[in-house]
Amino acid sequence: MTLKHLHNLFTSPSLKGRVGVGVLLFFCLVGCARHPEEQGSVPASNRYATGFQLTKTDSSVIVEVFQPYQRMEITEPLRRLGAMSTVQVGYLYALDALDALAAVCNPELVFTPVKGTEIDLGDSMKPSAERVLQAGLDALLAVNYGQYDNLEAARLEKLGVPVIYINEWQEGTPLARAEWIRVLGALTGRLHEADSIFDEVENKYLTLSRSVSATVLQPEGRSIMSGNNFRGTWYVPSGRNYLAYLFKDAKAVYPFYDDERATSIPLTVEECLHYFHDADVWVGAGGNSLAELADIDEKHTWFKAYKNGRVYNWRKQRMPNGANNFWERGVVHPEEMLEDVINILHNAPDSVLHFANRLY
Repeated sequence: MTLKHLHNLFTSPSLKGRVGVGVLLFFCLVGCARHPEEQGSVPASNRYATGFQLTKTDSSVIVEVFQPYQRMEITEPLRRLGAMSTVQVGYLYALDALDALAAVCNPELVFTPVKGTEIDLGDSMKPSAERVLQAGLDALLAVNYGQYDNLEAARLEKLGVPVIYINEWQEGTPLARAEWIRVLGALTGRLHEADSIFDEVENKYLTLSRSVSATVLQPEGRSIMSGNNFRGTWYVPSGRNYLAYLFKDAKAVYPFYDDERATSIPLTVEECLHYFHDADVWVGAGGNSLAELADIDEKHTWFKAYKNGRVYNWRKQRMPNGANNFWERGVVHPEEMLEDVINILHNAPDSVLHFANRLY
């Protein structure tokens, strides 16, 4: 096992009920982060992310993940990793560390070519413990959606497979999600490369955001709507959602920036029409064409953005089987997502878009 130390490292020695290295302690932490200027304290090693902290020593890197709480000291790179999420594949690909990927969940949904990864761990909502053990992993990169039975995770760890939670999805801003590449960098011995990648991503993102001002984009023409009508309910990003921050950084007009709900906002179709009937553009649509959207629900045709043909989905880099690079490269490179939103607001040519695809 190349993970030399995975301790029972809890902050208080009085904590009870430990089960070897497999004990997971759930702290009641806020699920979504905010921009640094809007939140209390951010770990000193991070600029945006609040879900982890890295501490460098002379001979190792200490990785702390806060929900559930885990602390591990890494002295050697992990050589065989299993990934529950396609986002984790995106991080590894950006780090040129796919050689450390030995197994994945739902390989048919992985956009990035992962040659040599022959082991299918099953469904990402509940990986097969037997296949995880068969893969001979140094660690399983998990996702704490609450769907993966914690007793199962503890059983895997007791059998010698550490479970490491990569919870970038709990971060509320695009840059905070991208910063989780540093955790994957620490695990694979590529922390220096991860820091360099994130530095470049951050610089490009902030440069783009600063370049867009109210004098460049007047309020007219830059109001935005998002989401779809699903069985009578329209779910839109709250002000703490990373998409809302993306809209804000693109200087888009969006009515829910001040909404503090941690989850998406459910609207009736009537409420959605109230807020977005005259929105200039619509992003994240569920169809592949305007006709398909109309077939899904005639109410989609009632919006100004539909009538003017300014509707976009996030499927430009999507395969027929559903694998979508938006969920791999997009998380690692939010500057490209931001550039898409800016270009959409400018009504730029389709050819310059990275992930967004205009519907016709």
